[in-house]
Amino acid sequence: MTMSAASCAPHSEHDLVRHSYNGGMSTAPRLEAAKRDWGHDETGCTVLHIDMDAFYASLEVARNPGLKGKPVIIGTGPRAVVSAASYEARKYGINSAMPAARAHRLCPNGIFLPVDMAYYRMMSHRIMHEVFLTVTDRFEQVSVDEGYMDVSAALLEWGRPSAIGAWIRAQVAERFHVTCSVGIACNKLVSKMASTNAKPDGMLLIPAARSAEFVQMMPLRGIPGIGPSLEKRLNAWGVHSVAELAQLDEAALTRATGSPAAARGLWAASHGLDSREITTVREEKSIGSEETLAEDTRDMRVVCGLLRSACDEVASTLRRKGLVARTLTVKLRFADLSYQTRSFTMERPTDTAGVLYPECVRQLKVMLGLPASAESATPLPKTIRLAGMSTSSLSKAAATAVQPSLDDMLEEADNARGQTSQARLHDAEAALDAVRRKFGNKAAQFGA
Repeated sequence: MTMSAASCAPHSEHDLVRHSYNGGMSTAPRLEAAKRDWGHDETGCTVLHIDMDAFYASLEVARNPGLKGKPVIIGTGPRAVVSAASYEARKYGINSAMPAARAHRLCPNGIFLPVDMAYYRMMSHRIMHEVFLTVTDRFEQVSVDEGYMDVSAALLEWGRPSAIGAWIRAQVAERFHVTCSVGIACNKLVSKMASTNAKPDGMLLIPAARSAEFVQMMPLRGIPGIGPSLEKRLNAWGVHSVAELAQLDEAALTRATGSPAAARGLWAASHGLDSREITTVREEKSIGSEETLAEDTRDMRVVCGLLRSACDEVASTLRRKGLVARTLTVKLRFADLSYQTRSFTMERPTDTAGVLYPECVRQLKVMLGLPASAESATPLPKTIRLAGMSTSSLSKAAATAVQPSLDDMLEEADNARGQTSQARLHDAEAALDAVRRKFGNKAAQFGA
C-alpha cells in the first residue's frame, strides 16, 4: 500500500548494520520502483518508522513562509559544512557534510542560514510529545528527527497501523507545517528502509510476507550501515546488490567481512529479518563537544582553550543527566582534513571538568608527540582545524560506587569539612551550573 508521493517500508539494524544520523538529510539510496503498492495485508506490521523530511530546512521555512519553494541550506560561514538542505536545494547537488563554500558555488542564489539547534530540538520535543507519544508510549527516538513506534497495543483503538501513520502525517503537517514520511513493516529494519523510499511526504506499507522481496530489490547501500568501505569489500567478492548478498551463507560472508558478527547481521538484513525490539528509554552511549576554529592554528593555548570549553560543556551535561564517565576521547582534525583520536580510561568515573581537562591535555601532548613537560607556549607540530572531546563508558552517578583511593581517605580525614578534592570539584562545578541556569550559559565558565 502506498500513500501520497511515496510508500512505506520496514527497517532493521544489526551489530554491523548501524544507522548513523547526518543532521536532517538522508543520503540513503531510494528506488522509484519501490514506491508502489506492495499489498494491503497489515498483519504483524506493528512497527512504524517516522522520519521528518528535510527537518532543519523545513522548520526554517515553517517559521518564515517566504522561504517556501526556495533552496534553503543550513550551514553558514566559509569553514562551515552543510547540516541540512531543502529539497529545492538538493536539486543542485547539495548534500550533508558538504563544505558550505562548495554549496555556495553550486547554488549561489541559495538561502544560507545558521544552524539553530535549540529551536530544532524544541520543535522535535513538541512534535514527538504532542503527536507521536499520544498514540503510544512504545516510542523510541533515535535522533532529533526520527523514531520507531510499536503500535501493537494501540490497534484496539485505531484498527490498522496505516490509520495511525496517516493520522501522524496529517497532525504533523497541520499543527507544525512540516512533513514526515512513515514506513510500516514487521520490524525496525524494513520500516526504516520503507520510510526512506517513501520520501518525501509519503507512507509505505511492506507486508510481512514481502519483506525479503522488498529488501532484495535494493542496492547494497540501501541497507543502513553499509558504507563505502564495506560496499567496496563486498564488491570485491562479486556482490553488488542486496539480492546477490542474500545468495551468500554466513560462512562466505564471514570470509568476505572478516567478522562473524558482521556476517550474521548482513545475512539477516539481506533476508529482511530484524529481531531488535523498540527501546523506549535510550541508553546514553557517549556525550561530547567539538568546535572548528575560525582559523587553523599551531598555538597550544588556543587548542587547550577549545578542550577546556568542551570539558566544561560535557561535564555540565553529565551532571544534568545524573551520569558519570570512565572513558574520555580527544579528537583533532588537521588542516588537511585528516583526523586523529585517542581514548583513555580513567581509574574512577567522573562528572567534573576539573578531572577531564587535565587528562585531555595529557592525551593531546601524547597525540602530537610532545613531552609531558611541554608548556602552553610550545608550538604544535601540526596545524589544527578542529578540537574536541567526548566521554563514554557512562553510568548512573547514583548507582556507581566509587572506591576512594588511600590519598582520598587521608585527605578526607585531614579536611575539616570531611570532603575530598574530588567532592569539592563536583560541588564547585555544580555551583557553576546553578549560575548558568539562572543567568545563561555565558555567565560562568570552568577555568575562567
